[in-house]
Amino acid sequence: MFHSLADPVRLSILQRLARGEARVVDLTGELGLAQSTVSKHLGCLRGCGLVDYRPEGRQSFYFLAAPALLDLLRSAEHLLTATDRAVVLCPTYGAEGGGPVGTCS
Repeated sequence: MFHSLADPVRLSILQRLARGEARVVDLTGELGLAQSTVSKHLGCLRGCGLVDYRPEGRQSFYFLAAPALLDLLRSAEHLLTATDRAVVLCPTYGAEGGGPVGTCS
């Protein structure tokens, strides 16, 4: 699950879905991403059980399948604030480090 949250694109999709349902076309427009990119990451998030969708006609509306995820994301933000963002700057796992970062297969 944490691996799925490690990608900035997936995290931005989740943050957007935290505000309510969205179609792929909504996500591509709001996040400035290609349709194929959004679809790939939604597939990963669905595979992890974090996102699901409901069909309506020919459209699919995506939503957070695990509302507890919002609590996890809020806790992570609080931890980053409490540590003065030291985790983000960590030489092993931070933005500058060579730590494990990847995408879903």
